[in-house]
Amino acid sequence: MRDFGLVVIGAHTGQYLKETISKYSDKNILLVEPVPYNYEVLEKEYANFENFFICKNAVLDISNKRNFFYVKKDSIKKLGKHWATGIGSFDKNHILGHKGKRFNIDDKDIQEIEIDFIRFEELVERYSVRSIDKLQLDVEGAEYKILNSIDFHKVSINEIFFESKHFDGTFYEGGKLKETKKMLEANGYILEKADSENILARKVISG
Repeated sequence: MRDFGLVVIGAHTGQYLKETISKYSDKNILLVEPVPYNYEVLEKEYANFENFFICKNAVLDISNKRNFFYVKKDSIKKLGKHWATGIGSFDKNHILGHKGKRFNIDDKDIQEIEIDFIRFEELVERYSVRSIDKLQLDVEGAEYKILNSIDFHKVSINEIFFESKHFDGTFYEGGKLKETKKMLEANGYILEKADSENILARKVISG
C-alpha cells in the first residue's frame, strides 16, 4: 500500500498545479486526466519520475465504457480561451453551456470518444492508495458523483479541495452541493470557501 501526498482528478496539463505539486514533490503523486492531449503533456513531463503516477481514465460513481466529450485541440486557438482544454465532461451539454459572447463554442468544436470510466474505489485499488494528504477535484460537475461515492472508512484523506460552481448544473450551485457539504461534515470535515469557485474540506483531528 502507498501513502500519497497529492491526488488530482482532472489534472489538465498540470500547468496550474505547479505550485501544489512542488509542495508534495517528495511524496507519491497521482494525476488523473482523460482528455488525450492533456494526458500526453502530463506523461511527457512526469512519466520518468518514480513517485508520479498518471491515469487516463475518467472517474465517476460507476464503472463502464461511455462517451466522453472535450474541446477539439484545433478549436482551442479559434475559441481564444486556453481554459477550454480543461472542460472535458461525460455531458456534452455541459461544454455547450459555457457558450457566451466571448466563447462561441459549437457542436463542431467538440470531440466525442469512448473511454473507460472507473469508480474512485477502483482508482484507489489500482494504485494501492492507503492515504491521501490532499485530494483535488476539478471535473466539471462530476464532483458530486465522485465525492458521494467515496468510502471514507477505506482510505484516509486529510484535505479535499474541489470545484463547486457546477454541482447542480453548469454554473449553478444548489441542493446537490448542500447534500455533499452535509455528507463531508458527517465524515469529520470542516468546510470553508477557498475562493468563489472552490471549497476546501479539512479533516478534523480528534484529540
